[in-house]
Amino acid sequence: MDQTKRQPPKTGWRFVFLALVLAVAVSGLVRSLWLDVYYIPSESMEPVLQGGDRILVSRTDFQAGPVRRGDIVVFDGRGTFAPLNSGKGPFVDAAVGISQWLGLTGSDTTYVKRVIGLPGDTVVCCDSGGKITVNGAPLDEPYVFPGDVPSTQRFSAEVPAGRLWLLGDHRSVSADSRSLLGAPGGGMVPVDRVIGRPVQIVWPLDRFAAVPRPAAAGPTTENGQ
Repeated sequence: MDQTKRQPPKTGWRFVFLALVLAVAVSGLVRSLWLDVYYIPSESMEPVLQGGDRILVSRTDFQAGPVRRGDIVVFDGRGTFAPLNSGKGPFVDAAVGISQWLGLTGSDTTYVKRVIGLPGDTVVCCDSGGKITVNGAPLDEPYVFPGDVPSTQRFSAEVPAGRLWLLGDHRSVSADSRSLLGAPGGGMVPVDRVIGRPVQIVWPLDRFAAVPRPAAAGPTTENGQ
């Protein structure tokens, strides 16, 4: 009597593989259009965001309205904050890219800072009271890290059309627009390089919380923002 050998089932593995591919594709679509995950590598945005936080970033918030003074933004810093060429090899770049996509490490070209100056603003440090002024009016900054002053570095910057002036909340440790005065672009980031707004801290779990959007801070600009 002929005995038919039982073939190992393959359908299950194919289903798992296809489900995994579909999950990655859906995740990629969601992260490219709506929400993405970013890792906070430093203390420059304390106390709101701490080093080691993983945050959800909404890519759609600024489609409904313009960036406002006081907003925290995640942005592509290439050509303004970051070097144009990191000098890494393709295999290192690939490994780092995967780690960054998973939200395990930070990016050396993606930054998170707070918007202080909008297009048309003149941002100056500091007035007689030690506050940064925007268009001559002092800026109230309750988000600045406790014990820090608004800035120990004096500056005066006119923000051109289509650009933003950005500072970290932990002013004594933040490298931001102040650090790039005199550099090409003057540390002012193009508005179209803004990726989105942090909306939720998702890790660590003991810090799981929404990142509120503050009311527009400071004086009104020429374009009414």
